[in-house]
Amino acid sequence: MAKESVKARERKREAAVAKYAVKRAALKAAGDYLGLDKLPKNASPVRLHNRCKLTGRPRGYMRKFGISRVTFREMASNGLIPGVTKSSW
Repeated sequence: MAKESVKARERKREAAVAKYAVKRAALKAAGDYLGLDKLPKNASPVRLHNRCKLTGRPRGYMRKFGISRVTFREMASNGLIPGVTKSSW
């Protein structure tokens, strides 16, 4: 389980990226790299990192579900994810 401060930092970055997305696109289209340089560092989408929505785990992230592989396995075993069943052959 990730620390709350790490999860909060990631949410703050997501908000900054969303806030400056239009401005960033306009500056990029105009080729104004000095203007881009003056935007906050955390407004860059490159600084975002996918994390599990429940635990904050940074590795083993499954995009389709938005959770880590560990959390996915637990939830799938308990039948909490619709349409996902344990395979057997």
